Amino acid sequence: MQIQPSPLTVIIDPPGVQSGMAGDTLELYVVISNQSNQSAVIDVFFDEASETIRQWCQTLQERLALAPQQSSELTFQFEIPVDALPGTYDYTLVVDAPEHFPEDTPIQYPRQLKVMLRENTVIRVKDPTFSLKPATNPTKAAILKLGEPLQVEVTVNNRSDRVDRFYLTCPDLEEDWFTIRYQLTGLEGSGLLSGPSGLELNPNSQGQIWVIFHPPASVFAGSYSPTIRLRSDNSPDLVLLDLLYIQIPAIHRLNVELNTLLGKVSRTSGQYEIKLTNQGNTPRELKVGIKSRDERQLYTYQCEPHDIRVLPSRSSKVNLTVKPRPWWQRQWIGSGLNLNFVVELQDKESLPLPENLPRGSLVWNARPWWQLLLVVLAVLGSLLGLSFLIWWQFFKLPASPKIENFTSDSNNYVEGDRVLLKWQVSNFQELSKLQLKIDGPVPSTPQDIDLTQKDLCRNQQQILSCANYNSGVTQPGDYTFTLIAFPRHKQENVSSPLKVKINEKPIPKVANFRPEKTQYPVGDMMRLSWEIRNPDNLSQLQIFGIKEGAQTMLGKFERDQLIPNLCKQKLDKEVVFYSCENIPVKTPLPGKYTLLLLAFPKNYKQRPSRSVPTTVDILPKPLKITFFTLNGSQEPTRVINDGTPVNFSWKVEGGEDIDVELSLFGKVETSGSKKIIANQALPSIIELTATDKFGGKDSKRFSIKVNPPPQPPSPQPPFSSRPPQTQFPIRPFSSPPSRIIPTKPKN
Repeated sequence: MQIQPSPLTVIIDPPGVQSGMAGDTLELYVVISNQSNQSAVIDVFFDEASETIRQWCQTLQERLALAPQQSSELTFQFEIPVDALPGTYDYTLVVDAPEHFPEDTPIQYPRQLKVMLRENTVIRVKDPTFSLKPATNPTKAAILKLGEPLQVEVTVNNRSDRVDRFYLTCPDLEEDWFTIRYQLTGLEGSGLLSGPSGLELNPNSQGQIWVIFHPPASVFAGSYSPTIRLRSDNSPDLVLLDLLYIQIPAIHRLNVELNTLLGKVSRTSGQYEIKLTNQGNTPRELKVGIKSRDERQLYTYQCEPHDIRVLPSRSSKVNLTVKPRPWWQRQWIGSGLNLNFVVELQDKESLPLPENLPRGSLVWNARPWWQLLLVVLAVLGSLLGLSFLIWWQFFKLPASPKIENFTSDSNNYVEGDRVLLKWQVSNFQELSKLQLKIDGPVPSTPQDIDLTQKDLCRNQQQILSCANYNSGVTQPGDYTFTLIAFPRHKQENVSSPLKVKINEKPIPKVANFRPEKTQYPVGDMMRLSWEIRNPDNLSQLQIFGIKEGAQTMLGKFERDQLIPNLCKQKLDKEVVFYSCENIPVKTPLPGKYTLLLLAFPKNYKQRPSRSVPTTVDILPKPLKITFFTLNGSQEPTRVINDGTPVNFSWKVEGGEDIDVELSLFGKVETSGSKKIIANQALPSIIELTATDKFGGKDSKRFSIKVNPPPQPPSPQPPFSSRPPQTQFPIRPFSSPPSRIIPTKPKN
């Protein structure tokens, strides 16, 4: 069966791996020839899987229409970002003609683009090169599992005309991380040899070096990017570098042991030691505790420390103290009570934990015999007390007033709210005086409560009920209210404490801080938008711009300026906030700024809240030569007579740190004028050039022609009757060359 030739011929230049550095622009040339007898429409594009390369190339797809036996060339440019990481990036170039050659296309061409380190020297035609296999980049790292070595093959090309010896090093890694093996060449035959002998290659030959990575067991999991450096004996100053990206997977293995130091107690606490050993390769942050294995937890415990951090291949110990409680659960007789528990761990990063954790037990010994005797005596004392109560019932004094249901109207107070109290007093007929004592951050004297107020207290079924009593407390802090009842016939007072906390007002918070645009010309107004949460506690807003560590205040707004003049009130899930749209702010000096919005609360003791930083570019004014005239005219081509005064005037605007140079006079001011007298030595081109520190440049020029001065008529010889004689030619007098005499401009 005869194989049909492909209707398309594709030539790619360069054919191999393209190399460049961060910030470079590379070009890829693709020549396509239509070898068929029909016209065709051909698409050339990059595969969607080549994500990184697609971001670097502005033109992702080209389309050609080729007649039979016609060829065309395409050019693709790769702009490597300045922050691109070194490595080898794979991509696929696809040539497709689905409408005209569906059976022969698409044709895929796998290719590689290598980003080299900036430290590399310039590689010349005769300089050696090397490549790594497997090729890696930040998105395609080589997986290196602990215990399984990773072998990397380094192919070295000696492109010079001399025998050279090469040595490979990994300067970023310790020596126990890797082993280097060189291929033997020459008389020894093929094979591998360990040691620092190096790789010796003949001119225009190729050899291999193997680097075997075997990191120690204590290495952390994560991404590593060691530098591979090749050194040449013939060119010791040549720097040949490449990066290898390695990914070490995480291993989460933890060993937990429980050691008993004191397991039987009577009046003290049980003592234990929990040993944690990290057998993985990631740091572990754990919370250590225990939980009961019985139906009821009859103990309290304390772990010291409670939070612990264990590094890989390290161990840490936690001291555990277990105290039996409550006291009445202790057995009177028998061998004691067993309190069973199990170690409980919690990983702060939710990493896997061991399934079977150690279990422990604490024996709470039974009570001694003499405590039973005390119980018998207590029962007898209770009978005597009951007898006294019966006697006291018949001869008791009137019941004392009792405070009941002493509460506040709310459980959540915010600064500025009033704390209203309510209570009930039984047997209030025996009440002499009712007093409220307030303990808190604001000192106050006890308040005597007037119970005769009709809007405060009322009698309900022999119980005095009082409500909505204003304590007068509004400042934030922790308060303790004590209501004291003074009886008439007894000296003791009856009090009921109540604890109340008043929280500070929530500080205002900034959300959705953003500029209208990311670039503004200097002198224009920036338009900024944001949202203010908790606006009631807002005092003022300040806008700062940060450039190279220097901070500049760009705007300051008091609360009265914003609300309600510049901002609008909105409602989000019953929460009121203010939306500020397109607020004008003056632009600072040119440069790249990080904008930050600070919201200051009314309470100066509270720290202001910050917005999420955002970045804008302030662009300088464009550099421009406003005018450049010769004798008041801007005509670029001029003809001037010798001896004529010439006046140059100019003005340059915009830019920053402007340098202006007039070709005839050197550096000059940004505006001014210069005068000279025209002569034959005047240059034919006079140019004014202006540059600034941002790289801006503008120039204007005049093309000048100076007419020579008129020549006087030559004298005629007088008539003579003498016979003609041989005359020699008379050469005209040659005057010395003229020079330019600049004149000072008039002030």
